[in-house]
Amino acid sequence: MAKTNDFSKVMQDMMGAFPVDTSAMQDAFKTQAAMGEKMSKVVLEAAEKSAEVSSKWTKDTLAKIGEVSTVKEEPADYAKAYTDFASASAEMAAEHMAAFADIAKRVQMDTVELCLAAGKDMSADATAAMQKATSDMTAAAKKASEDVTAAAKKASATAK
Repeated sequence: MAKTNDFSKVMQDMMGAFPVDTSAMQDAFKTQAAMGEKMSKVVLEAAEKSAEVSSKWTKDTLAKIGEVSTVKEEPADYAKAYTDFASASAEMAAEHMAAFADIAKRVQMDTVELCLAAGKDMSADATAAMQKATSDMTAAAKKASEDVTAAAKKASATAK
């Protein structure tokens, strides 16, 4: 009869033969980190441009409001100053909102490009990892099967 610890050793050897490849996880982490870096760049550029647009809008508004706050000779001049300010404010709002829309459109296009590129990279990485894992697992399963068969033959011969 075969010893129990012989079978345990075969099982341990068989389980140890199955490869665990951490390089796929490392590659995935590197890919994710690179994408995070690129996305951060897109976000920071958009924030910088948005801050510039906001600053310009504020400066323009303050310049226009300075004209409204000056003393006028005639009461009608105040009405004209307010009307001019409202008209200029509407024009500035349209200009600056268009600038914000351009920034948002650029961020959207850059994000879509990054996501498509990342999808291609991740798909290629996953395909390569699966092919390697399949190859490694097939080889390990074949070796384990051979080991189990050899151990079974040995145990059978010992039992006779």
